[in-house]
Amino acid sequence: MLRAVKTILQILSVICAIFAGILLVPSMIPFLGWGNWGALLFCVAGSFFGVFCTKKIGLTINVIIGIVAALRLFLGGGVL
Repeated sequence: MLRAVKTILQILSVICAIFAGILLVPSMIPFLGWGNWGALLFCVAGSFFGVFCTKKIGLTINVIIGIVAALRLFLGGGVL
């Protein structure tokens, strides 16, 4: 039972990373930086799910995407 829960959490973490990555790509275009806030939201949720898994691939991808989105927000002043 516990192994099935960890597998489901791993799948949820990877799905959140995929959504965050899809949202991050168009957000790199100037004036579409507001999408980085959505990417960060998915990264936080995916990181939360990834913490409880045995394999940390979802957590790693979410952290990397979160760092890129946060850096882009920092460079754009939080909006752009």
